[in-house]
Amino acid sequence: MPDGLPRAPARRAITAMKDESPRRVAVLDPVDRVSEIIFGVLMALTFSGTLSVATAGRHEVRTMMLTALGCNIAWGLTDAVMYLVRTFSERHRKVRLLRRLHATQDRAKVHALLTDALPPLFAADPPADLLDGLHRRLLTYPIPGDRLVASDYYAALGVFVLVVLATFPVVLPFIFISKTALALRVSNLLALATLFVCGCALGRYTTEKAWPYGLAMTAIGAILVVIIIALGG
Repeated sequence: MPDGLPRAPARRAITAMKDESPRRVAVLDPVDRVSEIIFGVLMALTFSGTLSVATAGRHEVRTMMLTALGCNIAWGLTDAVMYLVRTFSERHRKVRLLRRLHATQDRAKVHALLTDALPPLFAADPPADLLDGLHRRLLTYPIPGDRLVASDYYAALGVFVLVVLATFPVVLPFIFISKTALALRVSNLLALATLFVCGCALGRYTTEKAWPYGLAMTAIGAILVVIIIALGG
């Protein structure tokens, strides 16, 4: 490899720094999308799981549906706001790092800054030539702004919409099926199917092995719902 060109970990770090530019269209990555859907499904399940098949009437079912929807709207809004807070904080941190790299000429300090910024997997005693190459490449990029832009707000809206939409696989059966017991079974089946699909999507993104992740996510979701209900959630 020619001298001065960063290797794969350094290229990833450069890409991450470039992606902080506010001109970039911000979209949720697959992990964020899957996480928000799973969160919404689990929250809705904690309400449907408290229904008594033997005693629940239409009033109790209606109350459950409205409560589940209201809860997910509230938590979707909270998640959207926290997404903006996280995005701003992370972007500000990286822009500040880039400014410090532009300002310092101390090689040891530059290496320390870059090592601290690398992911832990790559930060264990990185070669000096890799850090030098990474520093030279980063100096060629202009310092971007760190403010929130329209694309960040669109992504936050996506967070809100995903959490709210995740309510419907759980509550829709109660709208179209009058028998509470049957509606509850269909609701649970749809919720588990949603968790399985989300797990498969996560598996394809991380390891390209979909179904083991799908089964694991279904099992984890079922266990979490039992724990949340037991704790009064």
